Amino acid sequence: MTAVIKYYEGIGSVAVIGNYLPRLCGIATFTTDLVEALLTEAPHINCWALAMNDKPEGYAYPEKVRFEINQNKLNDYSIASQFLNISQTDIVCVQHEYGLFGGPAGSHLLKLLGDLRMPVVTTLHTVLKDPAPEYRAVMCKLSDLSDKLVVMSHKASDFLKDIYAVPEEKIAFIHHGIPDTPFIDSSFNKDKFGVEGKKVLLTFGLLSPNKGIENVLQALPDVIERHSDIVYIILGATHPNILKFHGDSYRIMLQQLVRKLGIGEHVIFQNRFVALKELCEFLGIADIYVTPYLEEAQITSGTLAYAMGTGKAVISTPYWYATEMLAEGRGRIVPFRNPDAIAEQIIGLLDNDVERHAMRKKAYTFSREAVWKEVSRKYLQVFSEVRQNRTRSPRPRHSYVESIKAITNFDLPEIKLDHLKTLTDDTGIIQHANFTIPNRTHGYCTDDNARALVVASKFYGLYRAAEAERLLDTYLAFVSYAQRDDGMFH
Repeated sequence: MTAVIKYYEGIGSVAVIGNYLPRLCGIATFTTDLVEALLTEAPHINCWALAMNDKPEGYAYPEKVRFEINQNKLNDYSIASQFLNISQTDIVCVQHEYGLFGGPAGSHLLKLLGDLRMPVVTTLHTVLKDPAPEYRAVMCKLSDLSDKLVVMSHKASDFLKDIYAVPEEKIAFIHHGIPDTPFIDSSFNKDKFGVEGKKVLLTFGLLSPNKGIENVLQALPDVIERHSDIVYIILGATHPNILKFHGDSYRIMLQQLVRKLGIGEHVIFQNRFVALKELCEFLGIADIYVTPYLEEAQITSGTLAYAMGTGKAVISTPYWYATEMLAEGRGRIVPFRNPDAIAEQIIGLLDNDVERHAMRKKAYTFSREAVWKEVSRKYLQVFSEVRQNRTRSPRPRHSYVESIKAITNFDLPEIKLDHLKTLTDDTGIIQHANFTIPNRTHGYCTDDNARALVVASKFYGLYRAAEAERLLDTYLAFVSYAQRDDGMFH
């Protein structure tokens, strides 16, 4: 440890920007684990977090979160950059996913980074193969503003070089971090979960319709014919964003499918977000881990990394990260949306213990470089490198700020709904006002409420604000009432 401290002694403070537990999402887990791992590996470093909030009230964060940013308030990003500049932070490490940040294609983040005086290391959790123009522009500016881009797959590195023209020397490959768990037999804890004597399939993670779990359920009847002692555990709460906008319809659909197929005795739904210790126990009892995602465009997956890190035999669809991680016999790949292929591979692995255990060992051995101890050391090495490079070659800040104005329109003030709300009552928007006072003698009209509906809808699309949601209901009710039976409007 003394040698490590000496190597990183030039770094006194690291601030990590991202989601943070108890917010429920994969990046929140990653950010929390990264901060903890850095503190464990280099306890002399002051490592803390800036948390992105997707709701005004935020979350009950631990003390390591010292600053909160409302993702849709541009002014919060300016205040955050000022806070970082005066806090004597040596390195800022950003966890980047477009949807974490406000503005077109998450461009509000660029305002924060453009005002910083210290080096920036950005971890990319998504790299798009065919980006829309605004997403390409944001990624290119993000690359300009970052001293180093960290990727968790080699395909992501290829995308950055080939699609976004990022120089190779600016890219660092570091595995997705995983807990360091022992290589144990899956039967060890099965009695604790009531599946003793069973062969266990497992899928875990926040539920959403792109997970493809229905394909595993459709494969189960064929598996049950060969292995009647099979049980499939689906572990994870519904993703909060899915739950907010679509309810629990995906889980209900899965439950209905289970009843239709008559496989209720072989499927267990665990509708909750579990802590790391319990998650590792669930992974420990799995004989086969299944990750049946529906689309190839996934450049990293924490759930897959965790499964391999606990020495699981894995069956997966060929999304980018899985294809790379499961190569050379570390897992089995099946086509998208193909229950027959999933059933064939499950049966094959359950029939052949020797092959299954050999696969487990390959996955476990390969993943030793991804345990958080190793990952945190690599991050610290990157931090040290960029700090030394910035010391040798300082760069002006203003050029970066000017170059990103074209994307983000930073000179515009934030939108306020105050007057719109003043003009709106339970019926709809009143069409005229005397300065700030609604003029009720003129009443309401359909076209004004339709325009207000468009404004509230666009505002909600940008900021996900509850106040806009309430206005939407009012205007939509008015416009709906104004529509005649023939489809025309009064």
